[in-house]
Amino acid sequence: MKATVDVDGHPLTLTNLPKVLYPVAHFTKAEVIDYYRQIAPVLVPHLQDRPLTLKRYPNGVEQMFFFEKNAGRSTPAWVKTVGIWGEGRGEELQYILCNDAATLIYVANLAALELHPALARTPKLESPTMVVFDLDPGPPAELSTCCKAAVLLREYFEHAGLESVAKTSGNKGLQLYVPLNSPTTYEHTKGWARGVAEHFEARFPELFVSEMKKSVRAGKVFVDWSQNDANKTTISVYSLRARERPTVSAPVSWQEIEMVAQSGDASGLVFEARQLLERVRARGDLFAPALTLKQLLPVSPRVETKKRARSGVR
Repeated sequence: MKATVDVDGHPLTLTNLPKVLYPVAHFTKAEVIDYYRQIAPVLVPHLQDRPLTLKRYPNGVEQMFFFEKNAGRSTPAWVKTVGIWGEGRGEELQYILCNDAATLIYVANLAALELHPALARTPKLESPTMVVFDLDPGPPAELSTCCKAAVLLREYFEHAGLESVAKTSGNKGLQLYVPLNSPTTYEHTKGWARGVAEHFEARFPELFVSEMKKSVRAGKVFVDWSQNDANKTTISVYSLRARERPTVSAPVSWQEIEMVAQSGDASGLVFEARQLLERVRARGDLFAPALTLKQLLPVSPRVETKKRARSGVR
């Protein structure tokens, strides 16, 4: 089944609309496209000018998937792209820039269920606009454990004079962002994020771990600082996830996180596509500060620790 639609003056042919991409939820490709159509007004600003990696599931979430960085030959001429030299590939890749609703619907029609944008915008691809901390619980720890960890991290950010925003991963974790929107480098943001992770591991070893090895993560929250890298991406806010059900990486308020940290019940922080659309209609874009909030990142905690050691201050 095909349908030709016009999106802001751009003709698009949508294909295989009845195909079920989420078998457990019986959520079809048509519903995936419709979700992205409705969420576009709040999602597109967060994708604007960011090189986008697509995670495509042409036969649904229970079948094989693949990552796509390079825009295909069939990509419409009106879709904006940016060329980035691929280290190790010896060639320039043309990354899609999802700068409008038409492009978003185009990639949704490719069964790109998950959208993974860069942390920087073109043309300043060497300067990330935010720092991200991906909190991943090691069983039996769960999302509620991540909320406890997030509350402590937020207090640390506030002491450093920094505001932060949060979203669920759409899977089992939580992601914290410190918006910057000011000149910086990946070397600075990655070093600072690693310093924060190691600081919390040293101070609260029963709750935090900064190492990626799964053998040391049981019952703890892994603070993944390594995402702050030009060669890595993190799931976009408002992106669907390829789980059994069409869950979404959803912005959450600090009040909600604090309530979960106290109660231990994180069921209210899991949102599927339809629920998320209703939530946005009622509450707007809770992740909006990431777009405009300008902050300067302090010196890396690791550097500060070395300075104190040299001066004899503890």
